[in-house]
Amino acid sequence: MTFAPGPIPSRTQYVQEAIKHAVLTGKLTPGQPLVEADLAAQFGVSKTPVREALKTLAGSGLVVMSQYKGVTVRTVDATMAREVYDVRLLLEPEALRRTVALEASLQTAAEALERAESAPDAADRSLANRDFHRALYLSCGNPLLSRMLDDLRDQAALVSTVAWSANPSWEREAGEHREILRLATAGDAEAAGAALHDHIASFLARAFPA
Repeated sequence: MTFAPGPIPSRTQYVQEAIKHAVLTGKLTPGQPLVEADLAAQFGVSKTPVREALKTLAGSGLVVMSQYKGVTVRTVDATMAREVYDVRLLLEPEALRRTVALEASLQTAAEALERAESAPDAADRSLANRDFHRALYLSCGNPLLSRMLDDLRDQAALVSTVAWSANPSWEREAGEHREILRLATAGDAEAAGAALHDHIASFLARAFPA
């Protein structure tokens, strides 16, 4: 794969999205080393955009930077999954209740749900799933709450991709998404929040049982 000359920021974004997609499709596996020189050659860019892309991906939790091991794809284990989902359980249902209470539009959530159901692979499905959840909380009226949940988006997508590779339960989750959206669209903030809480908790219990 080659990349036409362009400004460093656009090259960085290109490399970042390509690595993210590779991680979420399993082409780059958990624990796999990410060598700057190899990635630069693969994408036809210098090391600078690769280095910046890896820093951004480390910040979002998809890769890990170590003084001794270098950069590797983040490994998903039960501890990591539970930490991410514990925060989601605390924040996301409340954010949805506030979104519904404010009568915010949920059209973006409906569109993301359609994309997830027609996604060609696990990565696109995971990203559409991530967009669906974001649409539920983005208009909650508290920008700090939205940003806190945004910080978990890539890690949650990685957890779901790894879990689906072992147990492809996404059809069940899609049905739960439809019910959450139905309740939210009907204006039932408490029921929608409770359904979202149960959805997150049940996925974690199935994917990473205690």
